[in-house]
Amino acid sequence: MKPTLLDRSFYAGDPYPALAELRATDPVYRDETGMWGLMLHEDVVWAERHPKLFSSAPGSRPRSFPQPSMIDSDDPLHKRRRGLVDKGFYPRPVAEEEQRVRAITRALIDKVAPWGECDLVEDLAAPLPMIVIAQMLGVPPEDHDLLQHWSDLMISGADGPENATPAVLKAYADYVAYMDAIIADRRRTPREDLISTLVQAEPGGEHLSREEIIGEALLILIGGNETTRNAISGGFEALMRAPEERQRLLDDPAISGQAAEEFLRWVTPVINMARMATTDVTIRDRTIPEGAQVLLMYISANRDERVFDRSHDFEVARNPNPHLAFGHSAHFCLGASLARLEIKVMIEEVLARLPDIRAAVPGVNVTRTQSSFIHGIPSLPVVFRSS
Repeated sequence: MKPTLLDRSFYAGDPYPALAELRATDPVYRDETGMWGLMLHEDVVWAERHPKLFSSAPGSRPRSFPQPSMIDSDDPLHKRRRGLVDKGFYPRPVAEEEQRVRAITRALIDKVAPWGECDLVEDLAAPLPMIVIAQMLGVPPEDHDLLQHWSDLMISGADGPENATPAVLKAYADYVAYMDAIIADRRRTPREDLISTLVQAEPGGEHLSREEIIGEALLILIGGNETTRNAISGGFEALMRAPEERQRLLDDPAISGQAAEEFLRWVTPVINMARMATTDVTIRDRTIPEGAQVLLMYISANRDERVFDRSHDFEVARNPNPHLAFGHSAHFCLGASLARLEIKVMIEEVLARLPDIRAAVPGVNVTRTQSSFIHGIPSLPVVFRSS
């Protein structure tokens, strides 16, 4: 049975056999609701490289209103907004972040090491990127848990307005009120943080509006938190099911960077992004009509047999690995270098300190997040020799 592309339960199960079938038989796919999806790596890259044909401005999430942020805009507006915060994510500053990221990671492991057990998501994978991105935004440590709570709720409503529950709406309202206070403080007393950068920015000679600052900060918060967290947790879940791959990493820690890339390919934390066809576009003899919404199916492209040898195998030393977990072209994730660093450091530190880490209940399939946007694991209980 062919899938409905926005069916949350489809991705919470095992979507890969159906996606493989679509790659083979219907790679430019239109589901029963009229939603289009590009299944092949080559086609996703082509669409990303042609933003005049596939626009982000109507919204990167289907059936939702566009937000006042760079992700829901095309050039030149996108380029101007992105340039405001790009310097904070350039590879050189991120490389300088390694010492801080490693110290945070070690502190998290120090806390759980004596326990002999923990929830890998709650205790390790989620706190690391949240602490790092909250510090970059300029949020005080005592509010990190609050931001995590709001982020989790808001991302659960990202599949469309029908998922905007009262709890989701309250989380957004609380986040906006909190950011209003931060913005007011930074207008009075600028600091060396990203909120101050947004407040002081003058793209095109004009300051960003309150709504634009709130939107960009939300994108940075969720983009810097949810995706990295899910790559770490989903990658370790795969690693614990692959003893030979775990041993390969233990024997050769120098491949931790390659392992981080495989975590990203394997998990594909962002399932898809939406674009709108600005004119009739023909791909592989199928014509996508003007005005149609099109999903760039990263989750399928990252298992494309035409690009990846043994694409359904988890291989920590995979090379080359041209995955699309960070997107491509103009909308390539601006936090990619930071995310790669966080994943790599977590792999190195966990395997150095907790080399026997394993699932608390071996052989049991984990529960996956009900979402057609974020591919994640809400909980992953693990055990290890206490130290």
